[in-house]
Amino acid sequence: MTATGAALVLGATGTVGSRVVARLAARGSRVRAASRRAAPVDGAESVRFDWYDPATWASALSGMDRVHLVAPVDSATPADVMLPFLEQARAAGVRRAVLLSSSAIPAGGPAVGQVHEALPGLFGEWAVLRPSWFMQNFTGDHLHARSIREEGVIRTAAGEGRVAFVDADDIAAVAVHALTDVPAPCTDLVVTGPEALSHTDVAAVLTEVTGRTVVHRPLGHEEMRDRLAASMPLEYAAMLAGLDRANAGGAEDRTTDTVLRLTGRPASTFRDHVTRAVRPVGGE
Repeated sequence: MTATGAALVLGATGTVGSRVVARLAARGSRVRAASRRAAPVDGAESVRFDWYDPATWASALSGMDRVHLVAPVDSATPADVMLPFLEQARAAGVRRAVLLSSSAIPAGGPAVGQVHEALPGLFGEWAVLRPSWFMQNFTGDHLHARSIREEGVIRTAAGEGRVAFVDADDIAAVAVHALTDVPAPCTDLVVTGPEALSHTDVAAVLTEVTGRTVVHRPLGHEEMRDRLAASMPLEYAAMLAGLDRANAGGAEDRTTDTVLRLTGRPASTFRDHVTRAVRPVGGE
């Protein structure tokens, strides 16, 4: 059973948020797409929202009864702004909150893990999506994707550790169910793809599908941290490099049936994703 209602989607122009908006709109749901520039979105109301400008919060929340939460980008302490917002959301009539977190961060863990821990005490209906690392990291606008396009190289501190990379389309499909299913999940949902791959495996698939040689070049933890710090705050870069190091030790070497269980269809494989997302060399 699904519920009707009005959903506020934060990060509505992002990798997952844009897909959540599109799926909700396709179902005929009332959806408000929130972003810092209030960019127009087909099938949705658009509103300006900035985590660091509380003056934008009330208009985003007005009339909404559920919210899809995406933490502020590059913040190692997102709870500082997210928890006051969630208090205001509850007071404004929001009944259900769905938080986009990470499979690498448990309740009470660093960064958004603090928000995860607080969520059940704030809302009677809730869910935390904990996806593995995105397949789009290799095909979109991520540092890895840019390095692949420019140099044919993936650099990580993950060694030969395996990760069950997941398609953002599958994450969004799970998010829509978490926002609309009755009863609400009221749990955390670890969302993975159907197979665990090393970054060397990822490079091999990219090479086979695109026809262009891609290789994985392992870095040390400090090398990876410093490379990331060139484009983001050092504290956040250190956290990401630490997650890579955890992956080297097998932290993400697992798969779940969450996509199949909630959506009724299997999760996409990495090869399927690359085939859809990347044009082969010489292709039309």
